[in-house]
Amino acid sequence: MAYSFWDLLQLVGALGIFIYGMKVFSDGLQKVAGNKLRSILKGMTSTRFRGILTGFGTTAITQSSSTTTVMVVSFVNAGLITLLESTGVIMGANIGTTVTSWIISVFGFKMQITPVAMIMIGVFFPFMFFGRERLQNLAESMIGFGILFIGLDFIKNGVPNIQQNPEMFQFLNQFTEFGFLSIALFVVVGTVLTLLTQSSSAAMAITLVMLFQGWIDFPIAAAMVLGENIGTTVTANIAAVVGNVYAKRAARFHFVFNMFGVLWMMLLINPFLWGIDSLMGYFAPGAGSIMNATTEMGRANATLALSLFHSTFNVINVLLVVGFVPYIVNLIERYQKEKEDTQTRLKYISSGMMSSPELSIEQAHKEIQLFARLIDKMHFSIEGLLFNKQNKQDQFLEKIEKREGITDNIELEIAEYLTKISSYNITEEATRRIRGMHSMINDLERVADIYYQMSKTYERMLNEGNELPEPAMEKLHALLDLVHDAIQNVRHNLKQERTEIDLDKSMALENAIDECRDRLLEFHYSQLEHNIYTNEVGFVFLDYLNRLEKIGDHLFNVNEAIAGVKVKAAYEEVVEEVS
Repeated sequence: MAYSFWDLLQLVGALGIFIYGMKVFSDGLQKVAGNKLRSILKGMTSTRFRGILTGFGTTAITQSSSTTTVMVVSFVNAGLITLLESTGVIMGANIGTTVTSWIISVFGFKMQITPVAMIMIGVFFPFMFFGRERLQNLAESMIGFGILFIGLDFIKNGVPNIQQNPEMFQFLNQFTEFGFLSIALFVVVGTVLTLLTQSSSAAMAITLVMLFQGWIDFPIAAAMVLGENIGTTVTANIAAVVGNVYAKRAARFHFVFNMFGVLWMMLLINPFLWGIDSLMGYFAPGAGSIMNATTEMGRANATLALSLFHSTFNVINVLLVVGFVPYIVNLIERYQKEKEDTQTRLKYISSGMMSSPELSIEQAHKEIQLFARLIDKMHFSIEGLLFNKQNKQDQFLEKIEKREGITDNIELEIAEYLTKISSYNITEEATRRIRGMHSMINDLERVADIYYQMSKTYERMLNEGNELPEPAMEKLHALLDLVHDAIQNVRHNLKQERTEIDLDKSMALENAIDECRDRLLEFHYSQLEHNIYTNEVGFVFLDYLNRLEKIGDHLFNVNEAIAGVKVKAAYEEVVEEVS
């Protein structure tokens, strides 16, 4: 036996180069696409068939069905699309992932790809040093594409030669003579291989190489492909264990969809494979049967046939399932019930990072939307505390204190998550967004602190036996309404794209809050001068005014951070110059 332990290490290293090249290629393309991927996914799920096309296109671009699936789950989490709408994209991603096998089959075995890959790296490498970030990202993806094929060539050369190592072939061959049981066994092998490599594309590449080198025949390779379809869903389900209910439901759907396909294909695999063989014989009549090809040309055609099998199987599976999707979704929702909401920390961010920094930033943004919603609830509690006449003040005080503690946790955990994202190789635009998000959570947490301080001021006033007169309360209500409008404006802006945010309304609300505060200050001094209320009561009223005005400032800061500009600072500089 000529194959040594060092040869095995070289094969593992070749696999590592292939997977690394695929990761660089995928990450680079995601950076090039940027927000367009998210826009496509949000805009193309109105019907199930449009969702399938979207899933196919996005996965073909990113070369990662996991990236597409995770991105969709993040939109389901945020309520941008429903689980039913997401199913089309998940099914389309299954078809899109077959593009990888076609690229490998066409370029990896039919031609000497390594010299071409080296030339590609040589052409695009200088662009890494260009000033334009888009060119750098494009260069990164093309270099990753080149590394991917260099790794594939190393895998081909690293796989043991059958003639020199007949013992290995005999070991594998003894498991291929049990008919249907052999098919089932190699389905399991394909599943395990995907779990070990953590990439269905890498597992597919290994299967293609084994088929091309003659280690396995075409039916066994097809069985491994079926196992790889299961393996990619097992990985997602393991990741969803620590996720929320929406992530679990999406992962369950992916598993049910793929498992159904594997089951019906295993029942029909023999006639299906003979059909693929006949089709290949029609298009390549001189190559002979692919079922047990022995020549190099025959094995190369077998790799193309395996890609055809992969694509045909996934397309037919989508056509079979697409009409029953609503029933499958209802079944999954019945099985995977949403637990009572006891969330006191993060809701949208699962443990660990997403498949790319771009997606991680989107998840953090969803968390900030939740943060703003919590601030809205605190405002409602403050209004209830001040104006509710049904003696529920203790309940409102308790809610405000509890939510203030939650906001402390949210700020800390989002900040830690953003810091982790910053440690990755991210774009300048992503860096600016992360800085803006740090600013947002800081300002929102300060708003929560101010509401809590207002509640303590109210509690102290009650303990001292003081009460604001009715005219003062009416004036205060007007200012509270303006602040609530500002909160609603922040929540609206957090749901918009950066380029769609109109800061004119935010500036108008900020000015309205300042002007209202100034009018109420005049009212306050008038009340004191006419001895309508005491200094102690006046101090409480003044405290409320100043704190609410400060909340308005923090909310405007959030709007500026969302838009990525500093309008207020520039406005104040102009006013100062004029005055």
